[in-house]
Parts: sequence; structure tokens; C-alpha cells
Amino acid sequence: MSYLEFIRYTRSMETYNWTEIERKWQDSWQKSGIYKVEIDANKPKFFVLDMFPYPSGAGLHVGHPLGYIGSDIFSRYKRLRGFNVLHPMGYDTFGLPTEQYAIQTGQHPAAATEKNVARYREQLDKIGFSYDWSREVQTCDPAYYKWTQWVFIRLFHHWYDKAIGKARAIGELEAAFAEAGSAGARSAAGGASSGASSGAGSGAGSGDQVFNAEDWRAMSRKEQEKILLDYRLAYLANTTVNWCPDLGTVLANDEVKDGLSERGGHKVIQKEMMQWSLRISAYAQRLLDGLETLDWSDSLKDIQRNWIGRSEGAQLLFDVSGKSDKIEIFTTRLDTIYGATFMVIAPESDLVDALTSTAQRGAVDEYLEATKSRTERDRMANVKQVSGVFSGSYALNPITGREIPVWIADYVLAGYGTGAIMAVPAHDGRDWAFARKFGLPVIPVLEIPGADYGKASADEKEGVMINSGEYSGLDVAEATKRLFALIEKRGIGRKKINYRLRDAIFGRQRYWGEPFPIYYVDGMPRTLADSELPLKLPEVDAYLPTSTGEPPLGRAKNWKSKDGYPLELSTMPGFAGSCAYWLRYTDPQNADALVSRESNDYWKSVDLYVGGSEHATGHLIYSRFWTHFLFDLGIVCEKEPFKKLVNQGMIQGRSNFVYRKKDTNTFVSAGLVDGHDVTPIHVDVNIVRSDALDMAAFKASRPDYATADFILENGKYICGSVVEKMSKSKYNVVNPDDIITQYGADTLRLYEMFLGPIQVAKPWTTEGILGVNRFLEKVWKLMQKPDAGKGKAPAALQKILHKTIRKVSSDIEGLEFNTAISQMMICINELGRSELRYDDLMDPFVRILSPFAPHIAEELWRELGHKDSVITAAWPNFDPALCEDDTIAIMVQINNKNRSELQVAPGTPKETLEKLALADPKIIEILAGKTIVRTVAVPDRLVNIIIK
Repeated sequence: MSYLEFIRYTRSMETYNWTEIERKWQDSWQKSGIYKVEIDANKPKFFVLDMFPYPSGAGLHVGHPLGYIGSDIFSRYKRLRGFNVLHPMGYDTFGLPTEQYAIQTGQHPAAATEKNVARYREQLDKIGFSYDWSREVQTCDPAYYKWTQWVFIRLFHHWYDKAIGKARAIGELEAAFAEAGSAGARSAAGGASSGASSGAGSGAGSGDQVFNAEDWRAMSRKEQEKILLDYRLAYLANTTVNWCPDLGTVLANDEVKDGLSERGGHKVIQKEMMQWSLRISAYAQRLLDGLETLDWSDSLKDIQRNWIGRSEGAQLLFDVSGKSDKIEIFTTRLDTIYGATFMVIAPESDLVDALTSTAQRGAVDEYLEATKSRTERDRMANVKQVSGVFSGSYALNPITGREIPVWIADYVLAGYGTGAIMAVPAHDGRDWAFARKFGLPVIPVLEIPGADYGKASADEKEGVMINSGEYSGLDVAEATKRLFALIEKRGIGRKKINYRLRDAIFGRQRYWGEPFPIYYVDGMPRTLADSELPLKLPEVDAYLPTSTGEPPLGRAKNWKSKDGYPLELSTMPGFAGSCAYWLRYTDPQNADALVSRESNDYWKSVDLYVGGSEHATGHLIYSRFWTHFLFDLGIVCEKEPFKKLVNQGMIQGRSNFVYRKKDTNTFVSAGLVDGHDVTPIHVDVNIVRSDALDMAAFKASRPDYATADFILENGKYICGSVVEKMSKSKYNVVNPDDIITQYGADTLRLYEMFLGPIQVAKPWTTEGILGVNRFLEKVWKLMQKPDAGKGKAPAALQKILHKTIRKVSSDIEGLEFNTAISQMMICINELGRSELRYDDLMDPFVRILSPFAPHIAEELWRELGHKDSVITAAWPNFDPALCEDDTIAIMVQINNKNRSELQVAPGTPKETLEKLALADPKIIEILAGKTIVRTVAVPDRLVNIIIK
């Protein structure tokens, strides 16, 4: 008996010990550094990326690794296909939760972060991921955020030239001003009208000031810098923000819910502040155009298109009766101007003060105070909450000359369009609701049969004009064309393309974030030199704002530049560190560049990106903007960062309930609650199996349950259940560590993929996990069967293997992991019927199993006699001839209903199919006494017999 045969004989006496196997191979992989990759010009590259995780103190639950497991399977598969696969991982470690924990405990945020990262790493390692940990990055590491600061400096020193459609150095704009004054920048995307004063983002305009070259040269440097701020891609300006006084910081929209901070439930108000912003609006059209080149889902692309919000319409000026002010509006429905019965300006508009009459001052001030608690998201989403106040002023319709009242209402936002609208209640739902509440006129200007304006607006965009003066009787298209000609001729308006996309507010009044590489001279911002980066976070005595309301960095001692100038006190937002993190993975140790030309030319952009759809309008937009900008500067070789993107579905928790009788410690089983006054209480799902409560564990879980009584059904306490989000508060969190301990990491990996398509949400249940675990045990036991020697496996077994290779290959390429696993289960069931083990079958099977269950595959690969890791093997090819079926099923129908089935050779001609169908005993019985009208036979599909 050879040594290998002895080992196999010994193993045949053993069971599948996943704990020993997984620990062994995880240690081996780590020591050998087998997942470490370098540039290899002899191999095609493939870059697989998971969305940056934020390491919370709670660690991972079973829902978190879903996308990671899917991307890991794909990465391992691509390695076996001969690709040089970059599959990195790191941590997005700046954030408000960590800062709040630091405020509560006094512990430095870095200490909590270090602990949380260690916990995440421990859990990730247990699952057996093929990450190249030598490339790990953390956003709170100064060596990392040095490059976030470096990019910000370049954004500050560039402007966007619309004429050539790319960023240019700010020095070139200064030269244009010196040569031709403000006329030299008419192609610039910038200016107060595009967001410098309101945070809006139209990407249009070129500043409010008009000056000639001599004026520019005569300006002081401070005056020049103020003008340049209107054009820089990173700029400082007054903007409306979500301000949380109790937290002492600005919050992003997704950190606010119903006027309260998501963390802590503190009141949030709308406040004007001087803030850093990024002029992402300048890239709006490029971001739209770039979507056409991406392999993303249509739904995700539509989300981004709607967020960017391109619309074509008219920019139009309304005079204000008795005042010199003008109200500028943007409308996509110039054809409805005769139906404008009032105007609305946003509460934050600069016009509010000028247009508010003395008589209305008190009412307006009261309304403005009330609207401070409503975020823009609330105002956009809650269409039923109609509110407003009359300003006391009237505007003049520029076409009709008719006076119409000007109202102030929070359903108009300062940052969208111009912050003012002409309201046409007959043909806009929100205008109609406002008009109905405040008794304003509704004048239809389109002939729409059946419209009842007492009940709703009619929002159709086509029809014949009515109540529109000389344009009545024209269709919408013709009327619009003529109205455009009129407003341009009279100089009261023009055609314009508008974007909903707002510039990104980039400042936060927090401690735990990237410091801005900015200092101030005479109140104007200057950037640090590259050689002074990174500007590290200073030590502070507390992580709260100062007593005078300054951000926490105001507590730092000597927070000044090397020349003694004050440094910026705000820090960058949580998303700053994730805008270009994928680039840093490709060259993480480079101290001289964000990414070297060699690394970027080889790795290029991400080939497969896996993550949650919740980042569609935040992270993905910002990352795309940064990449387009870096492309303009020649730092990266491709415009788009993520070629293919897949959103994994959420694994939801399956919560369980016990039912406590009122004023007792008695719990009623779910099927018996009728007739009892009970209160449902969440119970820990980890002490429930198939909805049956472990009553002893329940009694031990809390002191007040120790004396619990139970009203049982059939001797068991059956819990109620519902599918909802996994949350500690619902006691439905399942720790992957517990699953690994009980079933093994390979079982966890397979089971998460087996639950359903990766893109679809599904509830976590342990009902099927035993089946997956038994599948691996079957694979193990099959390897322990007597070796058939060098004899070739029977044809039937070869066929099932080659069909499995073909399907698993196709399914992995399509990210259909659940069906790939099903096919492997079918294959093992068939191979397991044999009394012998055929290594010419097991060798390729172990290779296709290895991306899904790498630990057991590694062990079996060595048992097959291989000295190298299965990770270095090649993906097996399938023989198309062996994938063909000897027979196929043909349905026999009578009047389109299935009645029987034939087993025939593929390609059987239709004449033969008809004869076989009519000779089938089941069909003969049904046809007895019936008249056949005709018979339709479709080779390889069906036979349909039509009878009277």
C-alpha cells in the first residue's frame, strides 16, 4: 500500500471535520501569501471590488458577507481562468458613529476604530476570502488620506471649461481675465448662479460680475480671489445645510429622517453656512453620457439619470410690480405660461426679504422659522404637506402683463433651478394642491377632454392650446416654438438646459474626518504645498464644538500653518475617502503618487463592482465625478471607475415572537392566541428552531423569564414569525461566527449563495442549511470510496460531469451562483451512485467546487495527489459532445394541453414524432371516438393534436 493509499484509507474512517480543515488552510494561505498579486504583463488582468465596508462595533451579521462571497467566487473563478485577479479589501473608517462614541466615552476615535477593524478582519478571515491583504487601506490612515487631500488641492486649483468640456488649471482662467476680463470666461462652468451662493448646481453662468481686463488688473488680490472662488471646482460659499445644533455639525440628507438626526434623534434645521462644496454640477452632462458605456442595470442607470435630472426649457425673467427686482425662473413648460396664476419662491431665496411687504413681515418670519425643521428630502418627498405664505408682492407675467401674487413655499427648493417657479395649477399636481388650499385661480391652457380641475390637475404634455391668446388653437409643439422666438426677440428669456444635480457640500463640523489642506490669509483660502501633506488630525481635549460654537478642531493647540496662518476647522465628509479608494488599491504603497502610470495602465478601472443599491446617488456619483476629473488631469487612463456593477440584495432577518398574556408571565403558543389578550414580544431567533421555541433557553435568557409558563400546542411552543430587516433590536441577527462553528465556513458560503439570486432580497432561514452541509459531506464521502484506478469513468458519469462544468461556468459568468450550486448537487448525487471513485471525474469537479467551498476543495485537491494549491489550477474545459442528451422529453398535447411525454433522440423528424405520439397508449385512450383536425409537430419541442 502506497503512502497516498494509506492516507486515503485512513481518511475513509474519518468524518468531514470542517473545523480542522478550514483552520489548516486559512493558516496556510496566510503564511504563503498565495493571494498576493503583482503586475504581470503575461496575464490579462481582472479587477474585482467590494464596496468599502464601515467597520461598526457590532461586527458582521450573515447579511453583510453576501456580496463579498459572490465577488470572491467570481475572483477565484477568474484566477482559474488564467486572469491576474486583483481582489482587495480595506475599511472606510471615518464617520459620525465613531465620533459620537468618542464623545460619549472620551476615547479617541482611532482606538474604537482599531478594535472594530480587528473584529471585522477576524470575521472575514474565518469565511475564507481570497483578498490580497497586502493592499489593505483605511481612510483614517494619514498615509491614505494624504491623497484625498492631494485631490482636493487639485480640485481647488482647477475650473471647468465648457467650451472644451474638461477641467483646466485656474491659472489659465486668471490669464484669460487679465487679457479679456470676464468675457474671457464665458465658457466657464461656475459663478454664483451655479451654486456659489445657494449650493445649487446648474453648471451654468460665469459669475455675477462683469469687468474688463483693466478692471481685473486693478483689483486687489483678495478681490480677484473672491471672483475665482466662483469658478473653482472646490469652492467656499454660503449654502443651505442640514444643521444639527445638539451634534454641532452639518448632516448629509441620508443622516436625517423626519427632521431629526438618524443618530440620536436630535432636531435638525435648515441653516445658511459658509461651506466647502465641490462643483460636480459642471460634470452633469458627462456623467449622463458616461452611463451609456457602463454595464449597470437599467434601474440603477435610471436612478442616476433622475438624480442628475437633465431638462430642456426656458430661462425667463418676471418683473416685480412696483420694484426693481426681477424673478428668474426655469420652466420646461413654456407653453403653459398663460396658465400661470401665481409664483412661488423658496424660503431660502435671496428675494424673500426684498419681496416681503411690511404687512406680511410677521407672517413670513413665522413661516420661515417653521420651515427650518424640514430637510430638502422631506420637502421633496412629502407632497401632501402643503404650506406657504403670501409675500405681499406681485409679479408681472412677461407675456400677458397680468399681475400674479408671489408666494413663499417650501415645496420650492433654493438649490434646484433658480429657486423660483411660475405656478400653473391646472397642469401641475403640486401647484394644483397649493392653489386649492389657498384659493388661487386655476386656468387650463390645454384642451384635455374629461379633465375635472376641481378634483385634480391634468398633467398631459400634448394637446391643443386654449385660453392662450394668439396661441390658442395651436398644438403644444408649435406654440412652444413660437413662444421661444418671442421671448428671445424681446430679451426676456432664452432656451436653456438645466440639471437637477446639486454641487456636493463637502464640509462637516466634526473631528473624525480628513482635515482640509487649507489655511486662511486675510480671510481667503489658500492650499498647503504637496510637501506638507498629509495634514494630520491634531489632538483635542474633547470631540465637541468649542464654547463659542467652533468645530472640534477649534480646540486644537497651534492649529496653524507653518507661517502661522489659521487652518480650516471643518473636516471632509464621510464619503470623501471613498471617492477614489479603488485607485489606491492598485498602488497602495506609493508614497509619491496617488497611483503610478504603470499601475493605472495595467489595472485600469474596476471590472466587477459589487455592493448595495443605497449608494446609487451618493458614492457612485461622487466616485464617477472624481474619476472624470482625474482623467482630465491625465492621472488615470479611463473616464469611468466601475465598468460592471452588481447590487446584491439584502438578506433579511426572520424574526420570531412569543405571545405574553397580559399582566402574567404566561406565554401562549402562536396557534392558540385567539381568545387571549396577548402582547407579541421579539425573541432571540438563535433559540428557535423551525419556529419551535427552546423553552429552557428562553427561561435562561432573562431573569423575568425564569418563571415563565407556557400554553403549548402538541407539546411545543410555536413562535410567530415575520420577515424584516436584520437588527439587534429585533433579536433576529445571526452571527456568521455561530454558523461557521456549527456548520463550517464552506457551508456558510454555499448557503448564502444557495438562498437565491444574489441581486434579490431574501430572508435568512436555517431550514435549508443542513442540506448544503450534507452536500459537502457527500463530496467528502465520495472521495473516500475505493479508487477505480486509472480506468476511465463510465460514459453516463462523464456526461453528468461535463454538463455540470458547462452549466457552472455559464452560471458563474452570469452571477447565477444558486443554480450553479444546484447543478453541482445533482452531479454529486449521480457520481455518488457508483461504488467507486473516478479521479478523472473528481479532479475537475474539485476545481469547479473550489470557488464556492475553497477549504474542502483545497483538502481534496491534495488527496488527489496534487502538490500545488487548487488556486493555481486551471478551470476545466467541457466536451460539447458529452453535454448532448441521448434522449430528450417531447410533450404531447391535445388541444394545447399537456397529456403525455415522449423520450426521443434529439433531432427526431416531425413525421416520426407524429407517429410516436399517435401510438402512445395514453393518447390512444383520450382520442377514442374523437376526430383529429390536424397534428402539429415541432422537432425537439412538442406534438400538438387538434381535435373536435
